Amino acid sequence: MKKNKLGFSLVELLIVIAIIGILAAIGYPSYQEYVRQSMRADAQSALMQLANAMERYYTEQSPSTYEKATPQNLLGTNQIPIDQTNPYYTLTISDLTSTTYTLNAVPIADGPMNEQPTMSITHTGQKTNWE
Repeated sequence: MKKNKLGFSLVELLIVIAIIGILAAIGYPSYQEYVRQSMRADAQSALMQLANAMERYYTEQSPSTYEKATPQNLLGTNQIPIDQTNPYYTLTISDLTSTTYTLNAVPIADGPMNEQPTMSITHTGQKTNWE
C-alpha cells in the first residue's frame, strides 16, 4: 500500500530558507545604498531650492543683500526632508555677507546619514561633496 505524501520535507524547507537568506544577503545592502542615494538627492534638491530662494531674496531687498536670510524664513524649515518627518540633514548658511553665501546640508549626528560628508553650494554655484 502506497501512502500519498502531503507537504514539504525538512530538506526542501531548509533549501528554500537558504535561498531566501542568500537573496536577502545580496539585496539588503543594495537597498540600503539606494536609500542613502535618495537621501542625498533630497539634500541636493533642498540646497538648490534654498539657493533659488536666496537669489529671489537678494533681488527683493533694497539695497540688494543676503545678510538677513535664513533657511527658516526662506523655506519655512531648516530640516531635510522639508516636510520634517524624520530629518536626516540640517540646512545652514555660512560665510554670509551682503553679496556672498555658502549653503550647507549637514548630516544630523544620530541620523542615517551621520557618516556622510557635508554637502555645500556657494553663491557662484560651486558644489562640494555632491558625488
